[in-house]
Amino acid sequence: MVSAKKAGKADLRREAGQRTRDGLQAAALEVLAQRGQDGVTLREITDRAGANVAAVSYHFGSLKALCDAAIEHALERYLDAQILALGSLGPTATLREVAAAFARPMMRALAAGGQDLAMIRTVARVGIDPPQAWERLNGKFDHSRREVLRVLTANLPGVDEQELIFRTRCAAGLLNWLALAPIGAELAVMPAERIERQLIPVVAGAFRGDAAIGC
Repeated sequence: MVSAKKAGKADLRREAGQRTRDGLQAAALEVLAQRGQDGVTLREITDRAGANVAAVSYHFGSLKALCDAAIEHALERYLDAQILALGSLGPTATLREVAAAFARPMMRALAAGGQDLAMIRTVARVGIDPPQAWERLNGKFDHSRREVLRVLTANLPGVDEQELIFRTRCAAGLLNWLALAPIGAELAVMPAERIERQLIPVVAGAFRGDAAIGC
């Protein structure tokens, strides 16, 4: 009986610790999304999370480590969603369908707001100024790139791989800019269907490049 009670208390402590850790990471993500890494302060994060300063050292070791963990979490969620969307496309997928899959995490975040939008804005900021956490996810970046190339090659057979990679990077840069620019805030108040109507043709155009000229 005593042993069971001790185990129960230990489980409760672990759960409380995990809630504190998750709360700190979510608060860091919100601040990172608003102002980037240079605008993060320890006090603001702990106040938002309802935690004390010592909790950051206990769970993460330092403010920088907390920010790195929040960034990596955001990047991983974004890449997992993008890989899932792209991986569902068959060999006959159209360029519009490729664009929709590539932009789906962004469109869903704009429509959902809250933590989802904070995540996507953090991804956008680190896309411009990559942190060290970027390197730990190279495998997923490569996976996402392979999925894009797989379906783009079928749609644009006359375009070489390096050109397709360049267009993919341009499309990603476009999405990053939209997440942070005032026009992103305009999109965020639109219904999800309208966000798709506005955004998908633009991303598809980035992939298409000059292939349509003269058609």
